[in-house]
Amino acid sequence: MLGRTIPDVTLKTRVRDESVGGPNPFRWQDVGTGDLFAGKRLVVFSLPGAFTPTCSTEQCPAFERDYDALKAQGVDEVYCISVNDAFVMYQWGRHLGVEKVKLLPDGSGDFTRRMGMLIRKDHLGFGERSWRYAMVVDDGEIVGWFEEPGINDQGLDEDPYGESAPDKVIAWLEANPK
Repeated sequence: MLGRTIPDVTLKTRVRDESVGGPNPFRWQDVGTGDLFAGKRLVVFSLPGAFTPTCSTEQCPAFERDYDALKAQGVDEVYCISVNDAFVMYQWGRHLGVEKVKLLPDGSGDFTRRMGMLIRKDHLGFGERSWRYAMVVDDGEIVGWFEEPGINDQGLDEDPYGESAPDKVIAWLEANPK
């Protein structure tokens, strides 16, 4: 993965727009990952799904807690991407109280597929999801990679989490300042 350019795909997002009116003042907005990741140093982490145990109790809250420490290492933004739609990602963020990490919906799995990280979680009834990983991206290029061991489609794991934790990313950033 190192040295590879981030896939340029369109993510279907929802953004608040008071001009829409009504009880749900949001509009659709296409976000191109090529544009979003251009010219910045970013930390991106991916997880199997919103509202799932490890993602909700460990991974996303840890990146939210360590957001300022990541920013202190020269990171422009921290993104969480998951194979969930914009509505689910929004409600999950509200449920967790996420205020700093930006949640990106990869509803059709296009980004995750092109990253080579799309797996099947049929054993849990989830269908296609992302394997758990994190990365540091400089101007669209992957410069730091943190992947959980044992990627598989059969559920032959205990949902590993450790290699993609923010402390590993922070240690890498300290050793590799921009």
